[in-house]
Amino acid sequence: MMKKILGYPLMALALTACVTINIYFPAAAAEEAARTIVRDVLKGDRPEQPAPATQGDKQSQMMQANPMLVAVGLMLERLVPAAHAAQADININTPGISAIRASMQRRQSSLAPFYQSGAIGFDATGSVSIRDLNAAPLADRNRLKKLVADENADRAKLYSEIARANGHPEWAADVRATFAKVWVQEALPGYWYEAGGGWKKR
Repeated sequence: MMKKILGYPLMALALTACVTINIYFPAAAAEEAARTIVRDVLKGDRPEQPAPATQGDKQSQMMQANPMLVAVGLMLERLVPAAHAAQADININTPGISAIRASMQRRQSSLAPFYQSGAIGFDATGSVSIRDLNAAPLADRNRLKKLVADENADRAKLYSEIARANGHPEWAADVRATFAKVWVQEALPGYWYEAGGGWKKR
């Protein structure tokens, strides 16, 4: 009887441990989600990219390059299940997230000249910082400060909302760190970003 009584708490503890182990921050999926949002926000100030090659074009190029490699690749595709199906996903398609994204998109056209002039840049925390206020015309400086404050408020809400929408509010810091990296990677030519304790220009 005593063994049976002790068994239940041990079983519950084991189950809890299993659940805890399986709850982790899906860094790769979060980075992909962050890149989607960052590119979407910056696209108003991004030059058009050439259209990506279609699947048929890629296969045709591969066949011309090395038919043997193509045969091996096709065989592996049949033998190995799609890895993406097993990977964790990050939901960024909620009304709250969409509203924040739209707000940031609208603001981008106003921020773009200040990014280009070097007055502001992407800092290491996933926010926008005023790098050199003197690079902005005197008449625009108060407006710039408000734009930066509004942008950073939206970014903070975005990071928290993504974590909350995916059932893990405790991921907010990880989401912010992921976005901080992606903002820098996706910075447009002429934009400034913080790296190694200093500012660098794309």
